[in-house]
Amino acid sequence: MKSQVKVEAKAERRTMVVGGWRGDAVASALVPLALNFLVIACLVFSACGRGEHSNAATTPPQIAGSAAESHPRVETALVELGSGAHDLSLAGKIAYGEDLYSRISSPLQGRVLEVRARLGERVQAGSVLLVLDSQEIAQAYSEYVKEDSDLQYATRARDLAKDLYENKALPLKDLKQAENELTKARAEFRRAKERLLSLRVPAQELEKPLERQKITSRFEMKSPLTGIVVERNVTPGQSIGGDSGQVLFTVADLDMLQVVADVYERDLALVKEGQFAKVSVEAYPDVSFPATVATIGDVVDPTSRTIKLRAWVNNKDHRLKPEMFARLHIQVGESTPLLMIPREAVLEADGKQFVYVVEGADQYVKREVKVSTISPDQVRVLEGLTSGQRIVTKGAVLIKGQEVKG
Repeated sequence: MKSQVKVEAKAERRTMVVGGWRGDAVASALVPLALNFLVIACLVFSACGRGEHSNAATTPPQIAGSAAESHPRVETALVELGSGAHDLSLAGKIAYGEDLYSRISSPLQGRVLEVRARLGERVQAGSVLLVLDSQEIAQAYSEYVKEDSDLQYATRARDLAKDLYENKALPLKDLKQAENELTKARAEFRRAKERLLSLRVPAQELEKPLERQKITSRFEMKSPLTGIVVERNVTPGQSIGGDSGQVLFTVADLDMLQVVADVYERDLALVKEGQFAKVSVEAYPDVSFPATVATIGDVVDPTSRTIKLRAWVNNKDHRLKPEMFARLHIQVGESTPLLMIPREAVLEADGKQFVYVVEGADQYVKREVKVSTISPDQVRVLEGLTSGQRIVTKGAVLIKGQEVKG
């Protein structure tokens, strides 16, 4: 019975603790729990403090221009002779073919009666461009008729003097005088005839007998070649002064044009007549027009140190226009080895070009060079480097920036 009572009493006491009936029972139960929570909190706080301190010690502040940036990574390469086809790019412009265009001016003065050629019209060689009324022709023809009459008279006088001399009815000196007059008359007649021919009077008309000739003051100016009228500077009724510098029409064959480019004397050995080339213009950036090198000049421009080069380019579709800026790309280097480096390796300062030559570990020496363009990514070294030297190919800009900073 006693043991049963004690068990029940313990059970009742536990019930009171859970229900909050006894304060001392609750306190005795909560003390171990509070101590556990306190220990856990301390551990967590100390761990957090150590984590923040560790992060602060191991993570350096980010500062612009740190040591990693002050020693940039560069790439280098050996300068070597290269072979194979490359493009030599030359600046130039589109021009008329040398013998395929004509700037036409009037050989005489007068007033324009008709203009038969329109701008942009295709004309044939011999086509009438304009009709002119010129008093020069009338005056010159009048002089021609007079000289023809004088020649006929001098011829008859000489023949008569010769007959009289043979019959001993005229002295020798009179015969000589008649022959001299005939010589002068022939010279004056020839001069008058050549004057008419210079005024474009048809020669076949002058070969006719005088009474059958039909020569008036009406002058027809004709085209000397077949082509397109690309320039017209005359209107009906206009007075023309006969000045050779007054261009009235320009007729050109636009089916074949030329590219006039400048080649530096240092590149002269790379080009030759007959080489294949390509022409590019800004108007058609994705189109290359085939061309052939026609002539290479013999005179060096003393200012630019260049030689004029001409290349024929087919223009059947008339997309190319004279005076367009163009680039002529000539294939070179098939048999001639060239000293080439990447374009990225070449820097410019104060109008000069230079590269960085590797002298040792992290040691770079600036070296002035002269280069010419071979391709969009490569340049040809003309002066300043030799085969076998090592240069900076990437990162040269950063090295230059460090030099500026000191």
